[in-house]
Amino acid sequence: MKVYTKTGDKGTTALFGGDRVPKDHIRIDSYGTVDELNSYIGLIRDQEIDSHYKNILIEIQDRLFTVGAILATPVEKEVLKNGQLRLKNLGIVDTDIELLENEIDKMEESLPQMTHFVLPGGHPTVSHCHIARCICRRAERLAVHLSHNEQVPEIAIQYLNRLSDYLFVLARKLSSDLKAEEVKWIPRK
Repeated sequence: MKVYTKTGDKGTTALFGGDRVPKDHIRIDSYGTVDELNSYIGLIRDQEIDSHYKNILIEIQDRLFTVGAILATPVEKEVLKNGQLRLKNLGIVDTDIELLENEIDKMEESLPQMTHFVLPGGHPTVSHCHIARCICRRAERLAVHLSHNEQVPEIAIQYLNRLSDYLFVLARKLSSDLKAEEVKWIPRK
């Protein structure tokens, strides 16, 4: 299989199911941003961090491929002509969100209570988490925007929302683990 197909040379691309849309279509922007997020999470995983976090990040990357597939599939193309689901055995389920919530809860047990806003930074690994969090928020906004015009499973949006929370808490936890300075945001008087 060749990497280049030349089918997108005129600015269109195919969705799951074969429909072609412009490359700047909100659906493409949505799952493209999820792909960008997935790549950035790979960068976090490549840092010198605890293997537990790496394993959770691999699970998250796997789920993000699923979110991308969901966003790349128009609702009218979810069922194949033979009646089978196009994304059979793929989906985001409640336990995927619960995993993120449980991980957040575990990390927060060892962190001081938040009493202020935190400026992103303090260590390159922490900064990567904050950038991934921002990309995740953008992916969520785009998925919500898409949902105003086309059907998007609510659970995919919920997953992105919870993932951004996870990435924020992971940044705080890594700040603690790496003994990085956590700088408070102080509003001007």
